[in-house]
Amino acid sequence: MGILESIILGIVEGITEFLPISSTGHLILVSHIMGIQQTTAHKTFEVAIQLGSILAVVFLYRDRIFKDIDLWKKLIVAFIPTGVLGFLLYKIIKSLFSPYVVAFMLILGGVIFILIEKFYTKKEHNIKSLEEIPYLKAFFIGVFQSLSMIPGTSRSGATIIGGLLLGFDRKTAAEFSFLLAVPTMFVATGYDIFKNYKHFQPENWITLATGFITAFIFAVISIKFLLGFIKKHTFIPFGIYRIIVGILFFLIFLW
Repeated sequence: MGILESIILGIVEGITEFLPISSTGHLILVSHIMGIQQTTAHKTFEVAIQLGSILAVVFLYRDRIFKDIDLWKKLIVAFIPTGVLGFLLYKIIKSLFSPYVVAFMLILGGVIFILIEKFYTKKEHNIKSLEEIPYLKAFFIGVFQSLSMIPGTSRSGATIIGGLLLGFDRKTAAEFSFLLAVPTMFVATGYDIFKNYKHFQPENWITLATGFITAFIFAVISIKFLLGFIKKHTFIPFGIYRIIVGILFFLIFLW
């Protein structure tokens, strides 16, 4: 994989990490289109450049992240289900990386988004800020996040859906999803790199750095876009998009 491919994948990762459309699914799809094999080193590359996206959250929410202790307590509580299950089920999770699973979860998640938005009412969604989130609901958001270990589910998609079902308004659900990515992805990425760093060659680190920086830049753009978008729109367009991409997966990989 060359520099150009790493830039393209960095763009894809940065744009899709925080949109509820599955960054993993898009990275697999784009890699396939570019003829890049899903080797262990490449899969680790895809996980590692997510750190660039996560640093975008740290950059945009630096005041909250470095000063709000109560917020960190909620994030740690929310991280517990994913942290425990991810450690216990690491090998099983890795075995699920297949186009069949990704395609099915993309479509299923899209249908769920559309159904939730059809029944969404502002009156029932009374948690309108991060400060109002109870610890118990933070924990249950973590339970929803653990579902995203299934490829194609989308970490942001699972946590946003969880937030909407638990009474968060769209903005609060999205922001808590962004912030929960910080501890979750730092741990997941660090563990994955630790398990597979031997597969990297010196030239891999150059492409990794390129993808990392590109992902950071485009994640900043993506986060700002989503927050602006949901002020005036629902998540239904993302649901429709997921279904289209899921069908595309079936057409490309399975037929």
